[in-house]
Amino acid sequence: MKLGQGSHTYEVVEGWAKLPEGVRLGYTHGIVADCRDNIYIYNQSEDAVIALDRDGNFLGSWGEEHAGGAHGMFLNREGDEAFLYLVDNARRMMVKTTLDGREIYRLTVPPLPDVYPDEAMYRPTDVAVAPNGDVYICDGYGESWIHRYDATGIWLQSWGGKGAEPGKMNCPHGVWVDTRGEEPFLLAADRGNNRIQIFSLDGEHRGFVTDELRMPCCFYQFEDALYIPDLFARVTILDSDNKLITHLGDNPGVWETPGWPNLPAEMRRADKFNSPHALCVDSRGDIYVAEWISDGRLTKLKRTPA
Repeated sequence: MKLGQGSHTYEVVEGWAKLPEGVRLGYTHGIVADCRDNIYIYNQSEDAVIALDRDGNFLGSWGEEHAGGAHGMFLNREGDEAFLYLVDNARRMMVKTTLDGREIYRLTVPPLPDVYPDEAMYRPTDVAVAPNGDVYICDGYGESWIHRYDATGIWLQSWGGKGAEPGKMNCPHGVWVDTRGEEPFLLAADRGNNRIQIFSLDGEHRGFVTDELRMPCCFYQFEDALYIPDLFARVTILDSDNKLITHLGDNPGVWETPGWPNLPAEMRRADKFNSPHALCVDSRGDIYVAEWISDGRLTKLKRTPA
């Protein structure tokens, strides 16, 4: 089964993830790749962080404290070590850890009492780290703000709020620092408005991407392409000008099926997506997709010659 076109053609690797007995997936929300092409999955089970190698072999798991709250995930290499940045939506926090789960620090409700008079109003969904170490956290399920911290966790600024005008958002579900051009930009997956907003790294609105999107969840950058899991049943790949390269696994209208996203196994096809929530790309250009389904769904797409 092949998907895509041209230089972005992929083969579905069925049965990629090999989980041992006793390790299960909940809703799969985050997925990242390290420099060795090991894949880390962030899901809402007691094995909240699961590590697999590129062939899907189980390497280990941890993170019971994130069960039920696992959402956004980012991997950042800092010097000789890599760290995970984990957004726990249920506990309203972002936690920075080592790859094996040792906590470095955590960030909770931003110091904005006018925006968050009640801490229950803060419901973060994703996190990204800039080249200078600044950390960006989006409050997608709460008040639709983006919060910026320095590398040590000190709050620097916030912007946004609910709305449709430039700079306002309706569920900024994902964030990413786009380094494909001469100047880095912050991308926000403004999912409720079905668009991407582009900001300077200090929050100045710079523009929109509105074409070829279907409820964008978050981002992953590989080479000059931007990969976007569209919650409404496809993966979108954009070029360096944010123009369409291809869609993968498009499954039109499946989100209108009663019971979606938790459809029975007989209604799932290996070459069609159901509810992509996050993805990553390894060093060979292979794509790994995590879907928002109660029992978890992971798909590997192996890049192949056109």
